Amino acid sequence: MSDTHAQTAAFVRDSMIQQQDPPVSQSGAVKWVRENLFSSWLNIILTLASLWFIWAALSHLLPWMLRGIWQADSLAQCRAIRDELYGPDVSAACWAVITERWNQLLFGFYPQDLYWRPVLAFVLFLVAIAPVLFQGLPKKMLGFSLLSPFVIFWLIWGGSIWGPVAIALGFVVGWAVTRYLTPVIGVLPGVIATILAPIVYWLLVAAPLAGLLQDILPLGITPVGSKDIGGFMLALVIGVSGIVLSLPLGILLALGRQSDMFLINKVSVTFIETIRGVPLIVWLFTASLLLNYFLPPGTNFDLMLRVIIMVTLFASAYIAEVVRGGLAALPKGQYEAAGALGLDYWNSMRLIILPQALKISIPGIVNTFIGLFKDTTLVMIIGMMDPLFLANAIRATTDWNGVYWELFVFIGLCFFVFCFSMGRYSLFLEKKLRREHR
Repeated sequence: MSDTHAQTAAFVRDSMIQQQDPPVSQSGAVKWVRENLFSSWLNIILTLASLWFIWAALSHLLPWMLRGIWQADSLAQCRAIRDELYGPDVSAACWAVITERWNQLLFGFYPQDLYWRPVLAFVLFLVAIAPVLFQGLPKKMLGFSLLSPFVIFWLIWGGSIWGPVAIALGFVVGWAVTRYLTPVIGVLPGVIATILAPIVYWLLVAAPLAGLLQDILPLGITPVGSKDIGGFMLALVIGVSGIVLSLPLGILLALGRQSDMFLINKVSVTFIETIRGVPLIVWLFTASLLLNYFLPPGTNFDLMLRVIIMVTLFASAYIAEVVRGGLAALPKGQYEAAGALGLDYWNSMRLIILPQALKISIPGIVNTFIGLFKDTTLVMIIGMMDPLFLANAIRATTDWNGVYWELFVFIGLCFFVFCFSMGRYSLFLEKKLRREHR
């Protein structure tokens, strides 16, 4: 190569090429489709089969839903309207059964003029649980969160206001025993006394005290019996009560199972293994039939309360194992670090161990909650009026005998809204607590 050519040839670009868009096949939806749906012959076959299945399902489902009849007094009238509008052989949903019986599916036989009470109770529940689920809200709202269960109970069941007040005082008794008696008698006797003192108070003192206060200052609203509560409202009462009560009980059982105290450890292990070894339906039959045999004669123990107790105990056993898995997943150094800081057992658990273990356990805990909420439909077996029980009752009437899918689509949609919301909150909480995103 000559010297002149070597001096004039450019080997380094002295100007930038104008920016261009990436190829269509390497960006956007086309790239995603090619990589995820048509990346191999097997994926192509599966994609085409899935598209055919979706088209076959929607081609029958959507016309059936969109051609639905919303105003009719019976299935026969619904079919007459369908024949007039679309023809005798056309498939059309009879949504009129929902517009006619939605109140039973949601509230059971709760008095219609008192629907505002369960609706207000549900709104108060959302307000009360907000500061627990989301940060940034005033901490003063936590005081309302502690009082809300008693207000909600009073709104739904009605009666004297002093009943919930007397029940709430039982928790004050337990707190007083923990605060003042436990430092004197020791941890193990203090734990036993904390559990037994409220139970003895509720069994022996609460009812007479509520009656005395009612005689002195009568305050109350129209009472509603548990037998009138049904539909999706029943599922919410049992499901929410079980979820709220089973989480703290499950955490205590998990700590008890890992305790070095022999009695606490064996009691926790026996309880967890016994509850988990028997199906929920057996415990519901126990609550419905057998529990009365162990109570004093003449005791009127509300069936719904019995079911809530059994559902809570059942869920707490599963929560305990989920939390125990989170505790076992923590490195031993976390426990040693808590001891090195000079923290006692409860402070180390509250400040260091449990926050990390619960973060690990979030998917399992929420999964247990979702399963518990869906399992509330099992109470139909013991004669309680859950949505499925009422759907069968509606289908047994002369007017709506023959309606099938419309009722179950509505019930399934109601359960889906709540279960999907719990699942999305679980994902939100996991993403928020993920340390690498901070």
